[in-house]
Amino acid sequence: MPGYTITYFPVRGRCSAMRMLLADQGEKWNDIVVGENWLELKDSCVFGQLPKFQDGDFVLFQSNAILRYLGRKYGLYGKNSKESALIDMLNDGVEDLRLKYIILIYKDYETGKDKFVTSLPEELKWFEKILEKNNKGQGFIHGDQISFADYNFVDLLGNLEILAPGCLKGMPFIEAYNERVKSRPKLQAYLQSDAHRKSPINGNGKQ
Repeated sequence: MPGYTITYFPVRGRCSAMRMLLADQGEKWNDIVVGENWLELKDSCVFGQLPKFQDGDFVLFQSNAILRYLGRKYGLYGKNSKESALIDMLNDGVEDLRLKYIILIYKDYETGKDKFVTSLPEELKWFEKILEKNNKGQGFIHGDQISFADYNFVDLLGNLEILAPGCLKGMPFIEAYNERVKSRPKLQAYLQSDAHRKSPINGNGKQ
């Protein structure tokens, strides 16, 4: 029986990055899918939100808190406090872009998609520069070891590629990094699995 349980809606959403991290670390987990019973569960959730993550009897809410917890547990949080702070900073940058994506998907899709897609080169150029400066694109989002922020970023890149095919063209460091991370054997196997591929990205069907 897996020691981890993830309670979430029947979509990738905010759980995709943590599932990628766990899969890449060779871990298994149990998914509890929430549907029509959500309103019954909502009051029991911190801030009235999912995902809910359980590690035995330890319970966490908030997706980025869960990623940081797993980062610490699996040594995916840098080699010292300064590296950890830099990884936090970079993950916050990923989160800024993810929030813009979420607003587009759930609030502004019909009228805002073209503007969002047009803005992507400007949004992504910062990450291109970050990767270029890290061993000329041969490292990860920070340093020479994968961190929880890499799973978050690569998950978001996958969403952006579906929204705007070809959006990574002209970003050679991001393109190479993205393929390098996704080709890690255990992660690649998960990304090619039905559990991942057949799960909708977002709750409203837009992507």
